[in-house]
Amino acid sequence: MSIAICRTTRLPETDAEDRVRVQPKSTAICQTLEALCAVTVNLPIGTNLGLLHFLWMQVSGMLLPHRGALFPALQAIGFLPRATRRAWAAFRYGAWEIADLFWAFEGYVQGQGHWQAASYAGYKPIPVDLTAYWRPTLRGWLTKHYHAVAGKALPAVVVGIIARVGRVQDQRVAIPTQLVRTDPEDPSEASLQRKVIRQAAKTLAQDEIPVLDAGFKIGQLQGADLSRYVVRLAKNFTARQNELPPAKGRGRKAEYGGVIRPLSRTRKNRRLPATPPDRTETWIENNMIFRAEFWDHLVLPEAKVHKDNQTFTVAAIYDPRFQEPWLLACPLMLSGQALRGLYRDRWPVEQVPLAAKQMLGGARQFVSASESCQRLCELNLLAGAITTYLAATLPAVPTGFWDRQPKPTPGRLRRLLARTPFPQTYPLPEQLRKKNSVFDHLPKGFQGHWRTKQTANTG
Repeated sequence: MSIAICRTTRLPETDAEDRVRVQPKSTAICQTLEALCAVTVNLPIGTNLGLLHFLWMQVSGMLLPHRGALFPALQAIGFLPRATRRAWAAFRYGAWEIADLFWAFEGYVQGQGHWQAASYAGYKPIPVDLTAYWRPTLRGWLTKHYHAVAGKALPAVVVGIIARVGRVQDQRVAIPTQLVRTDPEDPSEASLQRKVIRQAAKTLAQDEIPVLDAGFKIGQLQGADLSRYVVRLAKNFTARQNELPPAKGRGRKAEYGGVIRPLSRTRKNRRLPATPPDRTETWIENNMIFRAEFWDHLVLPEAKVHKDNQTFTVAAIYDPRFQEPWLLACPLMLSGQALRGLYRDRWPVEQVPLAAKQMLGGARQFVSASESCQRLCELNLLAGAITTYLAATLPAVPTGFWDRQPKPTPGRLRRLLARTPFPQTYPLPEQLRKKNSVFDHLPKGFQGHWRTKQTANTG
């Protein structure tokens, strides 16, 4: 869905006190407003306008200088108190779901025609990941996530992300399609992993394949009855063959297959050699020689040999630029080049939380209500996705005269938007307007509670 805002002739119905007479002067501002309107236009009247203002505050990075404080950030983009309160009310109490906003954003991206889905061996990568917004001082919050600097798990709002990956010109861009919350009855990270895997499996098309990092386990994927996936493995990963080893003639009959160790390692000053691969592939890409080693028809170490076992293939992808290979698992018989392309396209999903938390200031939050904590993180990820996509489609915006070779990055776009208050005189679609109250004719504030004496009828 594409909304041609630039050709609309009607001005929005806003209060005179809230009007900031700033006309947009660049294509970047016009395109940003077009994208935000496409995301919010179908929401209930009043809520859509307030959420439009709230998202503009986020994409312009006003949370950064105001350290996550919502009201000062909203006022910084040109709103007076009444409009500020309406934007906050739309965020906190508005009748909207983040799934509808992401669905609208995906429709907007498809309608623009700049983004082209990636595909390898007939499969489109669907990155699945978790991201955390740290809230170590938030009381009563049960969800935790490991913090590398602290060296332990800290309270955090953890969100599961499911996305699609494509290209905009020369850039790989992830378009999130779903966000998954933790289960309030089981706030553990393992529970969220299972939930996001089930959600990805439920919405998976025939030509799509989930791609996951090493935080997810093969057992979780098999438990969700996923018939296809690509997951990174730990360097010390071991598996077993789904066939019995040759009988030795004595002792109990074997129930487990032979141990497969794809990579050699040292344990207790003893070197454990790698198992020879079943097959090897080499190919040339970007004038570099890549090599892949495969071990086929494997099962998890605790699985006994059985014909009904869910088997998978382990591939070690050797890149000449790195010392350590990628160790990947996939139940499909894909080539090494296809596996490398699929897992490489998992990385764009990391850009969305990076832009949202660091570049837009979502890492600092000062909300405490449970629903507000969830909603603010979800809207922040939406703003990060919008900013990343728009930066890839728009011409590079120089930061200043010194920026002689600018690149189309979300940070440069955010710096441009930060210098522009919300252009309230910009023409908006008819649906984006303030909701008319049926009580506008009544006195407000203390005047509404003021009691007047009635004159006694002495006639």
